[in-house]
Amino acid sequence: MPTNVLGGDLQCCCTDPVTGFYRDGYCRTGPGDVGLHTVCAVMTAEFLEFSAARGNDLSTPRPEWGFPGLQPGDRWCLCVQRWVEACEAGLAPQIVLEATHSSAIEFVSMEDLLEHAAEV
Repeated sequence: MPTNVLGGDLQCCCTDPVTGFYRDGYCRTGPGDVGLHTVCAVMTAEFLEFSAARGNDLSTPRPEWGFPGLQPGDRWCLCVQRWVEACEAGLAPQIVLEATHSSAIEFVSMEDLLEHAAEV
């Protein structure tokens, strides 16, 4: 099992809706995951609008892909660079540290992660 940013076993981010690059609920990464879907984030309306404005509409259901569309409060494995971009814009959603893959540390400081930690 991969580790999280706190050094423990990576916890499940969400199975309803099912998230992760591998659609198994975990923010794991591996070959082919060019977006590095490693940050388990709690969606907000502001972040969903921000993401849509940057070409990644996470709110609109896409049944052909089995994607129900996200609502505020849903957890989702975000691409680490999109989270960094949102953080720089002051719109970063909170992060579930226990479900955020340890490789996120390569792009995000532990200080920023702790500052945006969600209470679980």
